Amino acid sequence: MIRHIDIFFPALDKVYEIYIFKESPMAAQLDDQTRAIITACVPALEAHGLDITREMYARLLADPAISALFNRSHQKNGLTYARHINDLSGLTGMIERIAEKHVGLNILPEHYPHVGTALLGAIKHVLGDAATPDIMQAWANGYQFLADVLINRESQLYKANEEAPGGWTGWRAFTITNRTVESEKVTSFELTPVDGKPVLRHKPGQYLSFNIAVPGQGAQRRNYSISSAPNGTSYRISVSRAPHGLVSNWLHDHAAQGTQLLVSAPAGSFTLPDATTAPAVLLSAGVGLTPFVSMLDTAATQGSAAPALQYIHGTHSAQTEAFGPHIRALAEKGLVKADVFYTHGSTQHATPAPHATGIQVHNGRICPTWVRENTPADAVYYVCGPEGFMQDMISGLKATGVPESRIKHEVFGPATTLEDTLNAA
Repeated sequence: MIRHIDIFFPALDKVYEIYIFKESPMAAQLDDQTRAIITACVPALEAHGLDITREMYARLLADPAISALFNRSHQKNGLTYARHINDLSGLTGMIERIAEKHVGLNILPEHYPHVGTALLGAIKHVLGDAATPDIMQAWANGYQFLADVLINRESQLYKANEEAPGGWTGWRAFTITNRTVESEKVTSFELTPVDGKPVLRHKPGQYLSFNIAVPGQGAQRRNYSISSAPNGTSYRISVSRAPHGLVSNWLHDHAAQGTQLLVSAPAGSFTLPDATTAPAVLLSAGVGLTPFVSMLDTAATQGSAAPALQYIHGTHSAQTEAFGPHIRALAEKGLVKADVFYTHGSTQHATPAPHATGIQVHNGRICPTWVRENTPADAVYYVCGPEGFMQDMISGLKATGVPESRIKHEVFGPATTLEDTLNAA
């Protein structure tokens, strides 16, 4: 059934004709007026979204108990929830990513009211007279609905983590038992639980979340992909030194062997399916390779049962290429087909030789057209790396005819959708 209503925004001097689609079971749980008003707010959010986001974070960060939940560098606005309010089935993947992230960061039901209050206050502050009582009530209803969905899913994930062998909830103390320099920018840290008990066997591609007390900066929360295969006893993360990275620089400069860190259970849905016949292309740049190292090492233990994997990676030079010798060893054993692109260096410095068995080393940047022409026609693409790289690869692959359903991605940089603004973590 379809009907429409008209919503007038005084501050925008416009009337928006809103069509209500009653097809999604999730959307049906929100009343027509709420969904109509939220949809009508999309133009206002497009015009003022960044201001609303900044105001919301300013309000949240003013509360020390809540500010510790945030990575302050990840603040951008998004409109995904508002744009999908009439068919929330399209948000299933986003909601799962948010829930996984929240579980990793130990977000609890009692945190949601703080975010809701800050969001509603920011909308009222920025939109002024346009934020009528009906509009504010609609956003309150919409936020509470989404919060309830997330809280329910997060409770399921917390329970699963607690009941799994080696699993836990909350923060668990781990010790850095080994450090390995992987390149001039990347260092790996092996982590073993202080209590000496087993750890949950993660799914390759998942990440760990950390609660790190940086001296003089307070508690900082960060996510880092696990770069090792599951073994039941320890984890490894591989961290790139960012130019102004508060936590990454502290880890590189001060987190020596023996340092204890607070860690939550593995989380994330950027994983290979348990059973697949489609070949997988692991497409990365920079330190985006870390989840793929875990996938490759896991596949190496599975033999012929492992999916067909192709590894394509971009980095500045041989000096910045983390895990280079390891990837070449896997390629020479026939466990992966690999291509590495040097954007600033020459292939003549590659070690071993540029054309070693199973691997090709190229000069220049990865081109989506090249990727499409040199990968299987039915491949599923897993993309991870800097935001600009991911945008180029995803849009470029779509332009070559790859359907969106065959492109998976992981993001640890600034938020580009409501999963980091409305749901604040």
